[in-house]
Amino acid sequence: MTPPVKGPWKRENPKKASGEPSAKMTQAEVAEARTRAALAGRRYPNLIDNMAVVRKRKADKPAR
Repeated sequence: MTPPVKGPWKRENPKKASGEPSAKMTQAEVAEARTRAALAGRRYPNLIDNMAVVRKRKADKPAR
């Protein structure tokens, strides 16, 4: 049996542990996170909205 997976709000930030600075969201990404929150019926974006937008940015980035 596998151990239960912790929610993202309970895990350590891997960037912080490695000493890398966190990447800031662009204005377009903030707007996209706000849109996701509005579509879900929330007034403000939460961690999950922000993570989804950043994950999309990383997926769109071309491989080296």
